[in-house]
Amino acid sequence: MTLPFNPYQEIASIAARHTSGEGEFATAIGNLFLSRRSKPAGPFHSAYRPCVAMVLQGAKSVRLGTETLNYGTGDYLLTSLDLPVAWRVTEASPEAPHLCFAMAIDAERVAALLRRVDIPRPAAHTDGLRGMAVNAAPPELLEAAVRLVRLLDRPNDIAAMAPLIEQEILYRVLTGPVGPHLLNIALAESQSNRIARAVAWLRENYARPLRIEALAELVGMSVSSFHHHFKSVTALTPVQFQKQLRLHEARRLMLIERLDAGMAGHRVGYQSPSQFSREYSRLYGISPARDVDAERLATAAE
Repeated sequence: MTLPFNPYQEIASIAARHTSGEGEFATAIGNLFLSRRSKPAGPFHSAYRPCVAMVLQGAKSVRLGTETLNYGTGDYLLTSLDLPVAWRVTEASPEAPHLCFAMAIDAERVAALLRRVDIPRPAAHTDGLRGMAVNAAPPELLEAAVRLVRLLDRPNDIAAMAPLIEQEILYRVLTGPVGPHLLNIALAESQSNRIARAVAWLRENYARPLRIEALAELVGMSVSSFHHHFKSVTALTPVQFQKQLRLHEARRLMLIERLDAGMAGHRVGYQSPSQFSREYSRLYGISPARDVDAERLATAAE
């Protein structure tokens, strides 16, 4: 399939009109988000939720555990479960800002699509694939993405058309090269699905003490199998995963709710302020107090 137009030029133009400044923006389409950056920036630490993200202009990198994924114009990133990451904008300028869109993936919509459409199941040996992958966007996926973003200029069509186009995008992803990364998470009998359930438990209970044996039993796995598959899917051990969730939430509490470091650390499960400060500095490269001060100065300057 060859597109008779430049999809990136059109979709970037629409995205630029619907982003009023720097940062991330919700849109009139509930599952669609846009981002814009006019200069290289980061790292930014956050949790990526399940989504399909496509760079429309510029380039970006995402670090998951010790691995770094790079993607730019022509690529899309699939995130198939909640993952704590650090990301950077690596290519951007005022004349050609970094522009990206992300379509959130709804697990119920994936399940409904799989009930209606016979999509070949991944081979057994692919269970445990990483929960994040980059691939070149094929023309069919690009064309659907253009039609979805065009709806931002046609708001009266959103309610009728957006769900259909989102379903098409999901189908293109599921049947493409990185489809098994998402299919394995969706299939109830897979080890990857069990890991996704463990991740969901950790997100809800990050402040509680972590007992690996109990969590493995909760999702129906042996301890050794749980450790192996958790690291395969998330690139982190369960303890590292919980630690990053705790530190991300503590940073949010300090920046948004203006808690001090001691209270934020205690709120997310740390009993020792010194341990919290050490682990925070190890992840973010700066102490909690200095990080918060620097972030507030940067925000005030914008």
